[in-house]
Amino acid sequence: MTLYPIESGNFMLDGGAMFGVVPKAIWQRTNPADATNKIDIGMRCLLIEDGDRLILIDTGLGDKQDDKFFSHVSPWGDFTTDLSLAKYGFHRDDITDVFLTHLHFDHVGGAIQWNKDRTFLEPAFKNATFWSNANHWQWATEPNPREKASFLTENINPIQESGQLKFVSISGNQKAQTSELGFGIFFADGHTEKQMIPMIQYKGKTVVFMADLLPTIGHIPLPYIMGYDTRPLLTMSEKELFLNEAAKNEYILFMQHDAHNELCTVQQTGKGIRLKETYTFNQIFNS
Repeated sequence: MTLYPIESGNFMLDGGAMFGVVPKAIWQRTNPADATNKIDIGMRCLLIEDGDRLILIDTGLGDKQDDKFFSHVSPWGDFTTDLSLAKYGFHRDDITDVFLTHLHFDHVGGAIQWNKDRTFLEPAFKNATFWSNANHWQWATEPNPREKASFLTENINPIQESGQLKFVSISGNQKAQTSELGFGIFFADGHTEKQMIPMIQYKGKTVVFMADLLPTIGHIPLPYIMGYDTRPLLTMSEKELFLNEAAKNEYILFMQHDAHNELCTVQQTGKGIRLKETYTFNQIFNS
């Protein structure tokens, strides 16, 4: 097995929304805001090469939305999924599986694209199986008013219409092993129903793709929870459970949304779980 970080692009979101009840005077120490109160957000995906399978975890925003949409999220930088794949000698048509942690637009938008004539929407990974879970799929296709703006039908319906959609099985446990894809999953319900957090055994370490359970290193303290989360108190308990385990077992946390830090570890302190160290991917796995 080989892992590759895939930079699909960067964008910006309101810092207050990203940190909920935490005052700006505190969160801007780790996540400085611009003049419009927006902070840098990454869309770092992860590619797993395992035998004859190429599994891409999440897809970023994509590029099919209109100018009005992109004016709200302020994309920046030169990263694209295609350039990142090409860096490692791959093409999007090589992808065999796309694993979607959840179906918010910044995680699934790149899964669907316009055809060449811009007359219909089609899967951006034509040879891939797209993986979600039944509980979250229903949650996303019958959205509550609070999340409706994050679940865009043009990102979701074409996946099912393509015939390329499959669901991972869900047991009664919060953590489960998926035989379909070969890695573990931590199911978290605070941000959205049945968000899936991949836990991958790699080179003797547990690498965890944090998605929106831990957006940036600035969110490590337990009360630092996004205003976007549907069940913030549940997020807090899920974070506590997970981060205690991460500190104890020295998990390597792969930061999807931290535009400036790829990996980190956490530790127990007198003030609770805190950041231990940040790393680049190459520092840990290619040194």
